[in-house]
Amino acid sequence: MKRILIALLCCLTLLLAAPALGEEAPMRVYTLSGPTGIGMAGIMEGNEGAYEFTLCSAANDIVAAIASGSADVAACPTNLAATLYQKTSGAVQLLALNTLGVLHVVTADESIQSVQDLAGRTVYATGQGSVPEYALSYILEQNGLTGSVTVEYVAEHSELATMLAAGRAQIGVLPEPHVTSALMQNESLRAALDVTALFEEAARVDGKEDMVLSMGCVIVRRAYAQEHPEALAQFMADYAASVEMVNADVSGAAQLVQKHGILPKAAVAERAIPNCHIVFITGEAMRAQIEPLYQLLYDANPASVGGAMPDDAFYYVP
Repeated sequence: MKRILIALLCCLTLLLAAPALGEEAPMRVYTLSGPTGIGMAGIMEGNEGAYEFTLCSAANDIVAAIASGSADVAACPTNLAATLYQKTSGAVQLLALNTLGVLHVVTADESIQSVQDLAGRTVYATGQGSVPEYALSYILEQNGLTGSVTVEYVAEHSELATMLAAGRAQIGVLPEPHVTSALMQNESLRAALDVTALFEEAARVDGKEDMVLSMGCVIVRRAYAQEHPEALAQFMADYAASVEMVNADVSGAAQLVQKHGILPKAAVAERAIPNCHIVFITGEAMRAQIEPLYQLLYDANPASVGGAMPDDAFYYVP
């Protein structure tokens, strides 16, 4: 009888310690700090344990997490998604676009009112060898400004923001939230031109009306998508609702962005969010917007998308 009681107690202990039958482990979600993670603020605030979030400061952390299988879903730059697809032999899929262009032309010069006003000027920029460089080159090309605008690249966003605030650079192309940071340091600066709008206009001139400057996205491990379709569908619904909240209640979202470490200060987040083009675009609309951009990047530098254009299997369509 004593042995039976001990056995029963052991079984009861194991049952209490184990997850309930059919209960899934939390989805492991990785995201970069900054605009790429802003749309997740609402899910981070309250998800009843369905998701386990890891905030990363560098894209290499996302690469390592996906490669090791420690991330199920990740928010990352769009060109990194295409590169990972090639490097992992198709082990990831593009789930959604979550951030359009976050770049702006920042200057204190009131004469800069259109892209044509950049002719003959020196423009400082960041992101050499990635989407910002190729997007800026495309805009200049489609506006007949190639060769008439000198572009000087700076290694760090924060460095360029400081240069602009101190007057050491007259015109700069910066991403949010560094645009807001520069403007808060020097009230004479302004976000003169929205690079996302300039890109869309350049695409229309080039006869590519569907192409949109999409800089941030969400990817999923193919194996996870196949094994947990219902959990993934719920995540997509929760993400869409979070993005709607962020865009509808910027002040409230800014508080959550600071609380969860996506950006360090709510005041910066509140000013930056309207300029970040936070979206959640999925399915065929996602593919129609991003595929022409991937072609543009591939034509400029095949290595920027992993050496080859993503094929049909890259795009997650439930």
